[in-house]
Amino acid sequence: MKAAAVVNYAEAKGSVEIREIEQPEIGEGEVLLEVANVGVCGSDLHQWTSDHSWPVNYPVVLGHEFGGKIIEVGPRVEGWNVGDRVVSETAAVIDPLNPMSRIGLYNLDPTRKGFGYGVNGAMTKYVKVPARCLHNVPDQVPFEEACLTEPCCVAYSAVVVNSNIKPGDRVLVIGPGTIGMLCAVMAKINGAEVAVVGLEADRGRLEIAKSYGCEAIIGDATEWARERDGLGADLIIDAAGASITLKIAMNLVRPNGQITKVGWGPQPCNFSLDPIVQKNVRLQGSFSHNWPIWEKVIGMMGSGTLDVKPIIGGVWPVTSWLEAFEKMHHGEVVKSVLKPV
Repeated sequence: MKAAAVVNYAEAKGSVEIREIEQPEIGEGEVLLEVANVGVCGSDLHQWTSDHSWPVNYPVVLGHEFGGKIIEVGPRVEGWNVGDRVVSETAAVIDPLNPMSRIGLYNLDPTRKGFGYGVNGAMTKYVKVPARCLHNVPDQVPFEEACLTEPCCVAYSAVVVNSNIKPGDRVLVIGPGTIGMLCAVMAKINGAEVAVVGLEADRGRLEIAKSYGCEAIIGDATEWARERDGLGADLIIDAAGASITLKIAMNLVRPNGQITKVGWGPQPCNFSLDPIVQKNVRLQGSFSHNWPIWEKVIGMMGSGTLDVKPIIGGVWPVTSWLEAFEKMHHGEVVKSVLKPV
């Protein structure tokens, strides 16, 4: 049986198209998932525009934010049944003997390969998934929301796990894309005063930040960052896809504060990092997530503590992937969601 898939077939810019692919065959420890919905990630866009900074196993089906129902269970799979509603983590291939995997941080295994770049992803009707990646989805969470568990986990990891945040802290988020918006939401849930800063082209997306109770800033955020005592924000979340934003973060963070960088920017910095030393600032990278983070986030979605509906700009059939990609690329929506056909 064949199905339509969004395939990134070469490194050159724009090398993405719809192709018909065979239904995958599952092996030991795997399940076959019928995909209900799949989110479009900024990394999908970066592979489409070919300005990414990670190796890609071409040709590959895009998509790593997904959920659906199990339709087949492979040998040596326990605890999962046909019909289960699930979402999947992104770490499709890991080395269980790697020192990072042994301590539960398999997301930091250097040999890790993820859906959508290392192995075929979920922008198609069927995807095979290692059973270890699966998490149950509560019945009250629809799949068009559940498929955003993955970016929510990125935000939880950045804000809750990798940042030192306390109620009353002032947190500035640079970049109103999906990850930036969800980082802002996580900071609000943790009791912080939050502002999101973007460009004029981000005005529509910044309105969504306001709906979450955040301050929305276009351009210069200096006044907000220094409003309380003139020293700067307690925490800067750099969620923009450009290296230059780190310079902005260094300027606006307070002495003894923290910058958490979660946005990818492959460009050379070409500026001094001395302010990090002079201000005694902690610069923290944040990458991906692991099992306990997924369980926390799914619990938050199931209880209604975490609401992702405001960031969903629409649901498109997978065959209309280009429109969905362009809507996100031009900042018309925060998050596009696809539905396989």
